[in-house]
Amino acid sequence: MTNIFGSSHPILRFLNGLAKHTPWLHGVATAYAVWAGLVILALLVVAGWLRARTQSVRSVAIAVWTPIGCVIALGFNQLIGHAVAEPRPYEELRNVDRLVPVTHDYSFPSDHAVAAGGVIVGLWLIERRLGILGAIFGLLLAADRVYVGAHYGHDVIAGLLLGGLVVLLGRWLVVPILERIGAIIAATRWRPLVVNARVPIPAHRGSVVGSGSSSAAHG
Repeated sequence: MTNIFGSSHPILRFLNGLAKHTPWLHGVATAYAVWAGLVILALLVVAGWLRARTQSVRSVAIAVWTPIGCVIALGFNQLIGHAVAEPRPYEELRNVDRLVPVTHDYSFPSDHAVAAGGVIVGLWLIERRLGILGAIFGLLLAADRVYVGAHYGHDVIAGLLLGGLVVLLGRWLVVPILERIGAIIAATRWRPLVVNARVPIPAHRGSVVGSGSSSAAHG
């Protein structure tokens, strides 16, 4: 492992080096890094929406914004990726254990990590327990992308920060608009699309009334 990645890539050196000594983990790690991790995060977003429907219109607005924010963050990510134009580790360095199919898009930042960062923040804003689950699976996905040789450590760190920041900013810039729209819909016969029958509806713009979400109303 001496001088394989260079001193500027300690995270890659450690995690991908670990892959060299854990061949029994390769199948699961590859599946999680390519698709299973994203599927789990998507299921957590659905769980967040279902939980939000029992809390408040604001919680539902956050749940709706989370995947939208992730898509927007991925759009920014493409612009950054083309501007930086960083090759994949397995294209640039010797002796990287590549456990995923070769792709020729750019490495920085990581799309998977962008999605993970956005989901982590969105779930945290809905409910802390969901946020913890999101952090466990999201950070595992980010680390796994390095483990399989698809990214450098700074790729996934930047992705997590970008996705999380976009979703967090939307909490102030977009969620109030979605909350207002949700309150209008909830006042009609289409209410079940937004919240269940026991959740109070905000009486005016900016008011947040929930049945049990201190995390969404105050966090």
